[in-house]
Formats: sequence, structure tokens, C-alpha cells
Amino acid sequence: MNRNMSFYKFMHKQILVIIALNIATAPGYLIMGYLYTSMVYESIWMLFVTIIALYGYSLYRNYSPDMTIQNKDWWIGRVRVFMFIYSLAWSLMFVYYVTSDNIEMHYIAIATQLGTSVVAATLLASQKKLVNFTVIFLMTPLFLYFASLGGTYSYILAFFTAVLSGVILYAAKNTNDYILKSNYQAYRDHLTNLGNRRYFLEILDSAVKEKQNKYTYLLLIDLDHFKTINDTLGHDIGDKLLQEVAKRMLKFSSDNNNEVSRLGGDEFCVLSRSFDTQEACLKNAEFFSMKLLEEIKKTYLIEGQHLYISASIGISLIDSRKINANEFLKEADMAMYEAKSEGRNGVIIFNDALRELVEKKLNIERLLHFAIKKQEITLHYQPQVDVERKVVGCEVLVRWNSSELGSVGPDLFIPIAESTGYIIELGTYILEESFKSIKEFAQLQLGIQQVSINISMRQLEQENFVDIVEGLLAKYFRKRSKIAIIFEITETSTAEDITSLVRIINRLKKYNISFSMDDFGTGYSSLSYLQEIPVSELKIDQSFISKLADMKQLSLVRTIIDISKNFSLLTVAEGVEEEYQRESLKELGCNLYQGYLFSKALPKEEFKNYCIK
Repeated sequence: MNRNMSFYKFMHKQILVIIALNIATAPGYLIMGYLYTSMVYESIWMLFVTIIALYGYSLYRNYSPDMTIQNKDWWIGRVRVFMFIYSLAWSLMFVYYVTSDNIEMHYIAIATQLGTSVVAATLLASQKKLVNFTVIFLMTPLFLYFASLGGTYSYILAFFTAVLSGVILYAAKNTNDYILKSNYQAYRDHLTNLGNRRYFLEILDSAVKEKQNKYTYLLLIDLDHFKTINDTLGHDIGDKLLQEVAKRMLKFSSDNNNEVSRLGGDEFCVLSRSFDTQEACLKNAEFFSMKLLEEIKKTYLIEGQHLYISASIGISLIDSRKINANEFLKEADMAMYEAKSEGRNGVIIFNDALRELVEKKLNIERLLHFAIKKQEITLHYQPQVDVERKVVGCEVLVRWNSSELGSVGPDLFIPIAESTGYIIELGTYILEESFKSIKEFAQLQLGIQQVSINISMRQLEQENFVDIVEGLLAKYFRKRSKIAIIFEITETSTAEDITSLVRIINRLKKYNISFSMDDFGTGYSSLSYLQEIPVSELKIDQSFISKLADMKQLSLVRTIIDISKNFSLLTVAEGVEEEYQRESLKELGCNLYQGYLFSKALPKEEFKNYCIK
């Protein structure tokens, strides 16, 4: 791992400490010179020390947190030179004083040299090689001095000097180990042993400053449906899966000279090496991302279980624009979430078009919060007919006609409402307006038998969802609705908490409310859901209906309808637009149909007229 920013900040502060010690102690030699010598050497030495101090101060002034890591490494090299010259200056005076015939000058030299050694060991503890070199450089003259005196006492003093040197070095080593451990913990992710978010932002910030006509790319990787693994298999399995994913990413990234870190949860980041051209950088980003995705998707064997997981990857190209590291990370985040919204298991590169799309979504998010208050949200009703083309029900579909944006499709604003949590308020509003319509349809005796309402999993996850439904039922129906109410849930959304969903379904059954599985066949564990979730209806996704002319597709739809029959469920085909589709579905035994062949979704009054004709 590269040196972290706190190291440079620490060394930056030590420069002033050393200068202050010089200013405070160096004049002592001038006093000694005044008392015992001609002051010539002391004055020259004081000038030398002053020059060293000025050099150190210039290093202090030249440091900036905004410097690149490369420039900071160059700077720290100059700091090492400063430290060495500082140590050399005091050693020169030691040699000069111990060659004097005045024993008092010897005492001063010895005390000063010992003090300098201790100070050096304390201030330079963060640099193992430098502190070892400096302490040995300062203590060796002392050892040689004592050893050269002759006599038993001098050898004993030399021995104790060597021991003291070892103690000082040992203390410096312990301090260095503690600093390294603290920095390691501050910049490492404890689970995967990768760099953490703090570390990654620092190297990213440095990469942004370093590029100088170079190009680098940033990947933001989020594992798909990782929460499902945590919820179903437990966090221990989830943690081991994250460790295995991290190992694969680290090996693959290292082989390509890229740096990988874990931002937190199931999010990872990769920072590439530099490229000379934008084209080369972009080409490598696409190639590397797709290969990395393949590595992540390979089977995992954890505690005897075979696990499969995919990922969504967003790419941001670090170019010559004057924006900071957080902005590039934000761009990669936008691209990653776009990859998720497009079905996950993919790679999206951030570009200006995506920026415009994100800005558009942000504007939609802002205006959506005022849509109900401004009465811009309306409900439409798409008829559902039986084999005889008789209207027997409808699906409630929401529409938004914004005063600023015009007509905004539900495929655009519903996912935004989901991601922001606004779906709770919007969903409650749709429920109440739907119940009003159901009551009206029953009073008009339109022959409607059932009404389907789309329900978000975010709504179902509310602790008071059933209470809200019960309150609305009591408000609009005396006992229970004469028209069956069906809550539609999408197959892929049911993966989060099946036990809770089953409990809610069973509580609402007594109110003549049943559940339908929408977009059946588009998820990844349909049959297991049918076994666990007590739904009463399956809706065949329109993507299957649109290709019924294809024999393979027809066979697939036949299989879905047969499954539905085996589970004693009603089957509804949506997106029926051609007569041959209706005929084929009728032959296969499909129960209900909806689509443009019969009618588009209609406003309430038009729908009522459609039912009467």
C-alpha cells in the first residue's frame, strides 16, 4: 500500500519541532565558546546550523496537501537530507569538543550528543530506516570516544553506550510498529484486507492531480443481490463471499497494475494505471471491466455451498477536466446505478448523455414530491377480458402529467420514487384513489369482478402497511369489497423477505384481497416462489406475448400456463396486441387478457363507458 497522507503531515510538523530545538539549544555552544574558546568555530557552526534551519523552513513552506504523491515522495527525500545534515552538524561539534584538552567541554559534547540521539529517535520514529541510520550515526562517535580513552572504565562506558544505542533503537522500533499498525488500521478494510474508502479517496485524489495529459479510469463495482445472500444464508457466509470476491478482484487487478479497494458493504473500487491517450484508456476500461465481471461471476464454493453472484460496474474516465476526486467517484456511482437500473450484471461508462439523464432524473425527483399536492397524479384503468372478450376486471395504472415536464412515463418516475422512498406516499395515494374507484364501480354494477393494483415491495416492507390497508377498507367498504382486490407484485421484487410477504398475504386474505405475480418468467427462481408464496394469479410478461409467432416462445408460454394450471392459478396475459396472439393464448388455456387489442389504459370516465357498451 502506498504511503498514506498522515505520514507526510506528521513529517511536516516535525520540521518545525527540529527547528525550534535548534534555536533553543544551539546558542549553548556560543556560550561555551565564550567561556572556553575563541568562539570562531562556534560562530561558523552557528551560521551552518542557521542555514540548515532556513533550509528546513523552506521545506516546511513548500509542502502542500494538494501535492501529488510523486511530488510528496520527492519532498520527503529532501526532508531526509535535512535530517541527515542536522545530525551531521551536532556530530561535528562533538568531534571538535572531545578533541579539546578541557574536560568540561567533553562533558558538554557527550550530553549534547546523547540528547540529539534521543530527540532524533523520538521525532523520526515514523521512518524506520532513517531513524536507525541517524541513531547509529550519532551514537557511534560516542562509542568510539569512550573506547579510545583506555582503561577498564572506558570499555564499560563504551559497552553501556552500545546497550543504550540498542535500547534507543528498540524504543524507536516499537514506536514505529505502533504507528504502522495505527496507519494500517486507519487505511485497511479489516474484512478483505484491501484498502478502505479513506485510502482509496486519497490515492484517487493524488491520481487526479498527477495525470498531466495522462488518462486513468475509475471503476465502481456493486455486487448484485448481495443482500439476498446475507438474509438467506447469514452474514458469516456473506462475509466469506466478500473475502473471496476481494481475492479475485485483487489478483486480477494486480495482474493488470490496477489498484482495488473496498468502499464498504458490497461496493468496491478499482483505479487503473495511466494511459497516454483517451482512446487507449477507454478501450482498456471496457476490456478490463468485462473480464473482471467474468471473474466475479465464476462459481464460489463456500462451506459446501455453490454460490453465484454478478455485479454492476460504473466507469468514470479521469481526464483533463478540473474536477476533484469526489466528482469522479460520483460519476462512476451514477454509471453504476444506471447499470443496475438496466437489469444489473453489466457495465456502463459515464458520459455527457448519462449526465443529462441523471440531471433529468434529479429534476423528476424534485418535482415528483409536489405532484400529489398539485393534483398531477391520475389513475388509468386497462380492461381485462375473458375468452369471450367480456370485461371482467382491470389493472390500475398511474399517470403523471407534470405542469413543467409534461407527461412523464411510469417507467421513469416509479423507479425514482422507489429509490427515494417517495413510493410510500405515492403508493398510499394510489391505494386510496383505487379503493374510491372500486367502490364506485361496484355501485354502478359494471360487472367488474376484480381490480389489480401494483404494490411496491417498499410498501409491503412498511410495518404499518396492513394497518393502512385495513383503514382504507374500513373507510370505503362497510364489510368487504364486492369486487375482488388483487395486489400485483413483481417476481424479482419478492426475493428480499419471503417469510414477511407470506405473513402479509395471509393477513389480507380475509378482506377479499389476493396477490398476483406480475412479469412471471422474467426472474430467476419462479417455481420456488410459487411453492412458497400463496398467490392466486400469474401474469405472463408482454415480452413473451410479443413473440408468440416463434415456436420456442409459444412453447415457453404453454409451459407457464401449464404451471399455472398445476398450481390452480388464474393466468393473465398482458400486452396482447394481435388477434393471432389472443387465439393462441385461448388454445393454450389462458384465462384473462389485456392489451391494445382490446383497449389502452383509460381515464376513469372512459373506462366506465367502455364497460357499459
